[in-house]
Amino acid sequence: MKFKTFLASASAIAVLASAPAAWADTVGIAMPTKSSARWISDGNSMVAQFEEAGYETDLQYAEDDIPNQLAQIENMITKGVDALVIAAIDGTTLSNALANAAASGIPVIAYDRLIRDSGDVDYYATFDNFKVGVQQATTLVEGLKERFPDVSPWNVELFGGSPDDNNAYFFYDGAMSVLQPLIDDGSIEVASGQMGMDTVGTLRWDGAVAQARMDNLLSAQYTDKQVHGVLSPYDGLSIGILSSLKGVGYGSGDQEMPIVTGQDAEVPSVKSILAGEQYSTIFKDTRELARVTVGMVDALLEGGEPEINDTETYDNGVKVVPSYLLEPLPVTAQNWEERLVDSGYYTMDQIQ
Repeated sequence: MKFKTFLASASAIAVLASAPAAWADTVGIAMPTKSSARWISDGNSMVAQFEEAGYETDLQYAEDDIPNQLAQIENMITKGVDALVIAAIDGTTLSNALANAAASGIPVIAYDRLIRDSGDVDYYATFDNFKVGVQQATTLVEGLKERFPDVSPWNVELFGGSPDDNNAYFFYDGAMSVLQPLIDDGSIEVASGQMGMDTVGTLRWDGAVAQARMDNLLSAQYTDKQVHGVLSPYDGLSIGILSSLKGVGYGSGDQEMPIVTGQDAEVPSVKSILAGEQYSTIFKDTRELARVTVGMVDALLEGGEPEINDTETYDNGVKVVPSYLLEPLPVTAQNWEERLVDSGYYTMDQIQ
C-alpha cells in the first residue's frame, strides 16, 4: 500500500528524524441514500473492509439529492482523497467532477451503478444486472405456474426502476428476455398495455410512486378481472405494490395474492415472503461487492491491474468500462434460510 509522506514542521524534524511518520491512504465513498437498508449495508461493508486493509475512509450519503452528491464528491476531491468509490444517484451528472478527479490523479470506481458520459471512470464493480432481470422474471413465471396453474392467459403488469439508473435498463431487458416470448405466444397478457422503460420506469426507485401507479392500474384495468403477477425490480417498490394490492382485497378471502418479485433481500421483503405476500427477491451479497471494490482500489493504488471479468457489457457512452460482475441469487420461501441466514448475511433474529 502506498503512503503519503508526513511533512513535519521545522521544530519537529529532530524529534521525527529517527521515526518518520506517515498516514494511510483515504478512500472517498459516495453512497446515494440511507432510505434503503441495502445502501447502509453497502457503506458499512466497505468501511469495514477498507479499514481492515489499512485505509481510512470518508463515507457520505446524499439522500438522493443530486447537487448534494456532487458537492460531497467535489469536497472529497478538494480534501485530496486517494481514490473515489461512487454509487451515483444519477449516472449522467458527474462528468465535470470526475474530470477534476482525473486531473488530480484520483482513480474512480463506479460502484454497482454505472457512471455514464465520462471517460474518467476507471473500473466498475457490480452484479450481473441482466441476470438479475432474468432471475426476477423466471421466479415470476415459476410463481404463476405454482399459484395459478389453470389460468390462461396470466394478467401481469410491469414495473421498471429509475430511468436515471443504468442498471434499471439491464434489469428490465433481462426480465423481458424471459417474458416477451410468453407475451408473444399469449401466455401472458399485459392488460394495461404499458411496456418499455419510458412508460414503466419509477423515478428514484420510489415505493410511493409505485404504489400510486399500481392503484391506478387496478382501478383502470382490474375492476372485473384479476391481476396474477407484477414484475417489480426492487423490494422498496414491491412493498408499495403489495400495499396497493392488499388495499383492494388481494391476499384475503378468495382473492389469491399475485406473484410479486423484488430485489435486494431487504428484511421487510424477506418477512413478506415468509408471510406469503411477496413471492421472491434477488440477493446481492454486498460483502462480496465490497471485497471486489477494495481489491480494485488496492490494485490501483499499488500500481497494479484490478481483477476484472467483463470488458464488453458496460459502455457508458464514452468508453466501455472494465468491470467485475458478481453472481446474484434468487430467494424464495424455499431457500431464504440457506441463502440469507446460513451465509451469515442476516441472523435468524433479524428475520423472525
